[in-house]
Amino acid sequence: MTAPAPADLLAELHKAADAMASTAAKFTDEDVKAPSGLPGWTRGHVLAHLAGISNAMARQLEHAARGATVELYDGGQDGRTKAIEMAAGHPADAHRADLQAALDRALEAFDSLESDSGWQAPITYPGGVVFDGGLALWRELVIHTADLDAGLGPETWSRKFCEHLFDFLAARVPAGEKLVLQPLGLPPVTLGGGRSTVISGMITDIAAWLAGREPSLGSLRASAAADGVDLPELLPWPAGTPTVR
Repeated sequence: MTAPAPADLLAELHKAADAMASTAAKFTDEDVKAPSGLPGWTRGHVLAHLAGISNAMARQLEHAARGATVELYDGGQDGRTKAIEMAAGHPADAHRADLQAALDRALEAFDSLESDSGWQAPITYPGGVVFDGGLALWRELVIHTADLDAGLGPETWSRKFCEHLFDFLAARVPAGEKLVLQPLGLPPVTLGGGRSTVISGMITDIAAWLAGREPSLGSLRASAAADGVDLPELLPWPAGTPTVR
């Protein structure tokens, strides 16, 4: 599959940030204390994480612009976890302010890229370049907006985003397994090689399942040799990437 052009990715980042901010704008203090779609996390945890990853990615780009690299999170994964737990219980207005400031900082960093060379500048995450960081933030914003369980579930994901997940999450297919993804009305996509299982349904349901989320349209089916089978077990989220919950 073809990755989006930098200009298209930038437009998707702005769109995803707007959707996230609009969702957060609805929440009351009680809403942010309610469970999210992620086990063990409230909506406040998700919002705190999103502010954290947005600031972290902005920091990657700010250092890259000076020809330097820096670890994704200040204090590493322990620093990430502590920051989320400290901020999760904040009131809704504080979450909104923190999230908006972080989104603005990240978008400003991406908007300031003046040429394709800026998108190819090295960053620590995940031993890649700025463009990889942009794809990661796109995934974070879109998937975690659905995790907030506030009306923008996987059924709202675009075909372009779902196809990106097919490509990125091919790493979750176990060795010796071949998944033939058959989105309704669209060409099939083959991931892996070996024993074949056909996964059919709406493209958003297939993408949600690959991402470890609950398909929202109830269309997902698995078959092997024309017989219905259980959905296969997937490997963990690709190592070294931030969306692991």
